[in-house]
Amino acid sequence: MQFNPWMIVLVIIGIIILILLFVYFFQERFIFHPEKLAKDFQFRYKNQVVEEYNIEIKKGVKINGLHFKTSNPKGVVYYLKGNSKSIKGWGKFAVDFTLHGWDVIMIDYRGFGKSTGKRNLKDMHADVQKVYDEIKKNVEEKYIIIYGRSLGTGFATKLASLNNPRLLILVCPYYSILKNIQRYIPLASLSLVVKYSMPTFKWLKYVSCPIKIIHGTNDKTIPFNTSLKLSKIKPNLTRLYPIIDGGHKNIHNFESYHRALKEILNSKLPETIDKEKTSLGFKRNKQSQQ
Repeated sequence: MQFNPWMIVLVIIGIIILILLFVYFFQERFIFHPEKLAKDFQFRYKNQVVEEYNIEIKKGVKINGLHFKTSNPKGVVYYLKGNSKSIKGWGKFAVDFTLHGWDVIMIDYRGFGKSTGKRNLKDMHADVQKVYDEIKKNVEEKYIIIYGRSLGTGFATKLASLNNPRLLILVCPYYSILKNIQRYIPLASLSLVVKYSMPTFKWLKYVSCPIKIIHGTNDKTIPFNTSLKLSKIKPNLTRLYPIIDGGHKNIHNFESYHRALKEILNSKLPETIDKEKTSLGFKRNKQSQQ
């Protein structure tokens, strides 16, 4: 039995086309895992003072969020969450910041929780910026920290690149969603059909504030090596905190994660190194090497 090489080529091309069509039409199901909440759902958190708010984007589109309050805040942490559930569950992480005297603003993306509106990347970025603009009405940017976790790291990085916050904190960031998808489907042509490429590495180039990256070394969803690469983009502004054995979903269960957060949240800016008082810039001559 003879095989027609052109037939094999056509079969391969057909398979690739089917894969691309599948990715194009079903990518949102893989990227977003929303939990919807009833309009009358009441948010309650133990030992936390919290206020619910809604921001009207346009008719039929509103962004729902929570403001966790402290008595004498140092500033505000704008928390951009991951791709699953709603702020109903993510709200429990606010304590990690209010503990250190920082207010927390969290939002649900379109279609998550009580937020409404059809999702697309352009509008989602605009929503995130709109909330930031609302925060700026009451808080100077030098007291605003942008925090992104997992999916939220892309939105956080783009937001920081267009504004001047105090800090950018990225927890388990991806190089780009496109690159992450290509780990499983190694096709260069995926770039033609992925609507949420989220190139964090490109946006990071334009961030001018200090950048703190926290990542578990045992992260199977977004490999730790991703953060190593990201940390080299703006090395003079970036510090990487590896959480030994930390995974993607359980990183907050490691004490080292909380030590890193405590150090970051209580640090004073600017963080500069005095060249005259350290070995920075020292060069070893041939004599000293013997």
